[in-house]
Amino acid sequence: MSFTRNLGRFEDDMRTLREKRTEPGWSFCDYFMVQVCDWLRELSIRAVGCSSAVHLCVDQEELAFVFEMLQQFEDALVQYDELDALFTQYVLNFGAGDGANWLGSFCQPVRSWNGLLLRRPIDMEKRDLIQRGEASLLDLRSYLFSRQCTLLIFLQRPWEVTARALELLHNCVQELQLLEVSVESGALDCWVFLSSLEVLHRIEGCCDRSQLEANCSHTVGLWTYATEKLRSLGDLCGLVSENGPDSEDLNKTVDLLAGLGAERPETINSPQSPYKKLKEALSSVEAFEKHYLELSHAAMEMYRVIGRLRSARLVGKSLAEFYMWLLCFACFLSCACGFFDRVCRYLQTSALLASDTNLSDEERRHFCQEILTFARQTAEGKGQQKDARVALSMSSFTRLQELRFRPSSALVHVSAALQLELRLCSLMPVPVTLEQISASIHFTQEQPGSTAQKRAAQNPDGTVTFPAASPASASASALELCEILEHSPSDNALSSAGVACRNMHLLMRRHDSTASLDTPNTAPAVAMEDAAQMLRASDVTLLPGNNSIVFTAPSQKPGSYTLRQLCATLGCVQFILPHIYPVVQYEVYSQEPQLSIQPLTGHNTDSMPVLHSSTCSARILSSSAELLAESALSIQSSEKVTSISLPVTPPYHTLEFLLEVLCHIPSCPARMESERLTNGQISRRSRTRFNSGMTLIDQKVSVDCPWSIYSTLVSLTFHVPFTIKHSLLSAGRRKFIQVCLRNVSDTNFRLTNQTLTENQHTPSLELCSLNTRTHSLVFRQQCVFSVWELRWSGVSPVSVHCEFSAAFAPADAPDAALKLYRYDFTLERVSTLYSVRAEIRPAVGEQQCCTGSLCRLEVSLTRLSEASDSDEEYSETDGLRSSRLLYEVIDNSSNWAVCGKSSGVVSMPVAAMATHKVHMEVMPLFAGHLLVPSIRVFKYQPRLASPVIQPDTDSCLENDSLSLEDQAETASLRSRGSVQSLGSGESAQPRGPMPKRQAFGPGQVFSGTQGQQVLVLPAADHHLMEVNVT
Repeated sequence: MSFTRNLGRFEDDMRTLREKRTEPGWSFCDYFMVQVCDWLRELSIRAVGCSSAVHLCVDQEELAFVFEMLQQFEDALVQYDELDALFTQYVLNFGAGDGANWLGSFCQPVRSWNGLLLRRPIDMEKRDLIQRGEASLLDLRSYLFSRQCTLLIFLQRPWEVTARALELLHNCVQELQLLEVSVESGALDCWVFLSSLEVLHRIEGCCDRSQLEANCSHTVGLWTYATEKLRSLGDLCGLVSENGPDSEDLNKTVDLLAGLGAERPETINSPQSPYKKLKEALSSVEAFEKHYLELSHAAMEMYRVIGRLRSARLVGKSLAEFYMWLLCFACFLSCACGFFDRVCRYLQTSALLASDTNLSDEERRHFCQEILTFARQTAEGKGQQKDARVALSMSSFTRLQELRFRPSSALVHVSAALQLELRLCSLMPVPVTLEQISASIHFTQEQPGSTAQKRAAQNPDGTVTFPAASPASASASALELCEILEHSPSDNALSSAGVACRNMHLLMRRHDSTASLDTPNTAPAVAMEDAAQMLRASDVTLLPGNNSIVFTAPSQKPGSYTLRQLCATLGCVQFILPHIYPVVQYEVYSQEPQLSIQPLTGHNTDSMPVLHSSTCSARILSSSAELLAESALSIQSSEKVTSISLPVTPPYHTLEFLLEVLCHIPSCPARMESERLTNGQISRRSRTRFNSGMTLIDQKVSVDCPWSIYSTLVSLTFHVPFTIKHSLLSAGRRKFIQVCLRNVSDTNFRLTNQTLTENQHTPSLELCSLNTRTHSLVFRQQCVFSVWELRWSGVSPVSVHCEFSAAFAPADAPDAALKLYRYDFTLERVSTLYSVRAEIRPAVGEQQCCTGSLCRLEVSLTRLSEASDSDEEYSETDGLRSSRLLYEVIDNSSNWAVCGKSSGVVSMPVAAMATHKVHMEVMPLFAGHLLVPSIRVFKYQPRLASPVIQPDTDSCLENDSLSLEDQAETASLRSRGSVQSLGSGESAQPRGPMPKRQAFGPGQVFSGTQGQQVLVLPAADHHLMEVNVT
């Protein structure tokens, strides 16, 4: 009961307020706000059923929330429709002379025409204007329609929105006239255009594409209305005029754009908003033409789809009028082309007569002058003739001869210079000055290279020769006819004869209505001028006969460029070659920067070391290898990585620079295990050149470029200019170290600061230099020797680790170029263990040694120190320690003959100054001062006494063992004065492993008689000669 009573009271109040509308103080705006608020209160009562709804206070923002929350869209729409109808009735009454005082607020001049706003559920700005009584007619209508549109969208009736929108736009125009509202010229057109597009965008936002296409009959009216208003704005702003907009038109445009205000936040991020479209359309003639044509074609296409052909023709008529105004009406009104076609045919005939050599020169000049006069008059004329274009065939004007590419390969890189020289023959009898001669280019993004190679094979010099007549132009008029004869199958008599056309498919093909250069009554020059890729030459004068024209070809993008059409422009007359035959094509390629590294070896540098250079510059070369500039390089090096900053280089130019790489010569070149190559690391391996004795060091360097993900491997070969060896020299107990450095290169070097140091810094060791010079000049293929005496105190060292170093540089290089060369070596067992001396005496009773007579050879073996070598083997006999030695007497010069055994094994007591003497007989073979035979001493390792072990012949060969026959020689050792000798009975035992010998280390055995000579006299005096004289 409470709900019914409140609802009845609400209806009574509303009825009472509506009945007071004839009173002077009644206001529609107040009634509007009360009805809306009270209606929302009623909806709230229905929803909550509260008896205290009379006291419910709903503010502006909560009103929108209540509409969405209660979802009573149909009832709300009825209320807005009643308000719309009530306001419309008052406006009609005002037009009939019955005006209300409150309508005065809606008669104020329109200051803003920013169109409908349908992207908000509630336009609070306009609602505030209505509540304050400051809203204009357009504001009230916009707010009412925005609320109706929102409710219709909620009710899923979008197509009713378009119908109501079209009705609203027409009604608003009429209501403004009835109320005599002051509106700036063009402002209402802007408001209608923006509102139409806003409604269309709102419908597109809630429907998919298929629904829009199926219901285009509901939206085509808005498209047409927007097109009409845009055309009206174009006429108003001078965008559809002969001379374009003037200053007054520009001021008008500025005023209209100012009335639009700032763009609303809801559409500011939309690239196709109505605000942006209108502002762009009014900005320039080209933009206006673009948008007007888009809207017109869209409306005409929609009318055609829904079957309203008359409406489509009306839109087409308006569009044709627009094209007529732009002097392009021939595309739509073919009936207007009669005069134009007659002019084209006359000019084409004049060109044919002017190029006919069978006519007299005066007649040819007359017809040529007709063409020149027409071109000059139309160029200077006004109105429609100014921009008219007459297309004629080029075959009657000029004839192509050949085209030459520069360079001849017709393959260039991006942005490179490529020229085309066109040679043609002018058929006109007088010189003709052309505004320009152009060629259209068809561009395709193909992989360059294949067609260029094929073209180069056909035209090695880059020349394309054109035939006397183009097949494309000849086929357009010439018939390829052939005869057809049919014979009777019985008697082979001729039964019928006929003629057939072979190129009927070309002659009878359908020509569409699009612009083409094949038809002379179209305007192809516009399309050619708007082409993206063109060859152009301006102000070209063609003399009668042969002429040459040079074009600069575009090469901005990689791909294939094909010349399709050629056009010579003479005022409004264009001579066109529709097809260029044979195919003229050039290619442009693009590639990433390429790195090429080549180790250089100049004159006499094959054996020179690569030295470091502190300065380095780069040369910039053009594509034709022409030096353009030189620039310095910035080089930054770290432990393993060297960064090189390259100077700025133009595209497809070559940056060439020379780096001198410093290779640190290793102290002891040796073969290293292969390692995995990473950035900045090198892999070294050394080898020896057998022809020069020079050591080679191979290094691999990884080069990384910022423009490539791959690394470039560079193999560098460095030649070590020196070979070095060392030797240990002995003079009794004294030791000397000799270092021999040999220059194996072809360059002269100078050595300084030759030093020899002991790496372990042993206090008891001392190296005394015996070199008198600190600087030495080493010529090519020569040696330098350096000697140091090794001294020690106390126990002799087991091993000595030494390092030889010297600074070297080319002989003519400054001191700053000196580099350090090091050589490491180790000496083992440097002390002298044994001293060997040999003495040769004549036989008993002889004063001198004579050839052919036996002499006595005494070999003395003396041990100089106690046992200290761990490699020696000792044995004890009767408490006496001894070591076995093997001696050999060898005469390499073959001056002596050893009588008896030349080798043997002795047992040497392990005691200082212990001496063992061996006697044998030798015979001199020659007279003179003969060298004493060499005495060699080895460590002797006897065989193992194991009768079951088979002989190891490999051990004998590998260890240089004694022969089996030599074992018998040891039987006579005891009788020759040795302390202990081997028994001769050992040879009868079964053969086991062979005895072995082991050489002493360098310097452990000192030979005191090395180089000593013995005087040997001849056996008889052969200087006396018996001579008998008769």
